[in-house]
Amino acid sequence: MTQTVRPVRGVEMPRSVQAVRRATPRPAQLALKTAVRRFGAATGGLRPLPDYLIIGAKKGGTSSLTNWLIQHPGHLRMFPSYQPLKSAHFFDIAFHEGVDWYRGHFPTARARLRHPGAVVGEASPYYMFHPAAAGRARSVVPDAKIIAVLRDPVSRAYSNYHDRVAAGTETLPTFEAAIDAEPGRLAGVDEERLRNDPCYYSLAHDQFTYLARGRYLEHLSSWLDTYPAEQVLVLRAEDMYADPAAEFRRVERFLGLRHHDGVDLRTYNERSKPPMDPRTRARLAEYYRPHNEALAERLGRDLGWD
Repeated sequence: MTQTVRPVRGVEMPRSVQAVRRATPRPAQLALKTAVRRFGAATGGLRPLPDYLIIGAKKGGTSSLTNWLIQHPGHLRMFPSYQPLKSAHFFDIAFHEGVDWYRGHFPTARARLRHPGAVVGEASPYYMFHPAAAGRARSVVPDAKIIAVLRDPVSRAYSNYHDRVAAGTETLPTFEAAIDAEPGRLAGVDEERLRNDPCYYSLAHDQFTYLARGRYLEHLSSWLDTYPAEQVLVLRAEDMYADPAAEFRRVERFLGLRHHDGVDLRTYNERSKPPMDPRTRARLAEYYRPHNEALAERLGRDLGWD
């Protein structure tokens, strides 16, 4: 009997587990989560590190690619498997927890032996944007494959805003108000502490960076400079959605997976939203033009974002 694979959006769980969770008192939920993470960390020495990282961009297609991969028979889930985590958020938010804590999010070596050739990884859209993530990753998983999914930065920013509104994080009434407020919101972010203090977290840097996250080369360059070219794959979200089968085959080849036809290559985690004001679109297209040109020159390919 074929098991239905539930979509992964952030830390979304299967519906059956969600039903149990709703019926479980909050203190018991927290106790179970704490116990699982302690067990994972205690057995960290038995758990190999991940084979790949999907590093972003936010609202660029990382949820779709993650869902495609977890359906592949050559791909293992993060631990615990009943809670299909998208990321441990180790290299951006939880680096202070230590490497054994990170290892505790992945299957044991014994479990991997039962699935020869299988791969496991994680996906955090904050990894590409966080200024310390590339260096931290290189120090822990130097052999990991790195996948970046980039999307037209104008559409990405607009989608990011509506995603934050739906999540209840963003309270400003319009996209225009949010991008106008961005410089002020980021004025208090200590970039030096982000780089050097694993315990420092900035909500504004994580949640309200609609324009900044689309200046891709500023953030992707640290990964391109840190990892060998053969370990980095840069995809365009527009190609993923126009020809998902072809792009997923690229990912399979990159990760050393055999081709599998039984993957549901639909789009995940894309919300409906009203059309963008044409004046705003034109304004942002002009804003991103030099950044897109610099990125295209570095990658040696036309990204087609006019």
